[in-house]
Amino acid sequence: MTEEEIKPIVKKYLLEEFLQGADEDELDDSTPLMSGGILDSISTTRLVAFLEEKFGVAFEAHEMGVDFLDSIGSIAELVAEKQAA
Repeated sequence: MTEEEIKPIVKKYLLEEFLQGADEDELDDSTPLMSGGILDSISTTRLVAFLEEKFGVAFEAHEMGVDFLDSIGSIAELVAEKQAA
């Protein structure tokens, strides 16, 4: 899948699981998720489990931090790279 195909799937998951009732227009590809307090350690673990199951990829421990998972854009980029590998 391409990054552009992955982004809406990730956004929908975040809105349904962690941001119920939030305005979806306020969550864009660059909204800070971890550094902005949307994701904590437990929700990050849940997100990674979702990504691994949904997209058939595996995350390394060092990839579960702010450098890789702080925005929908960075998540989509990482997932697309993993799928291409």
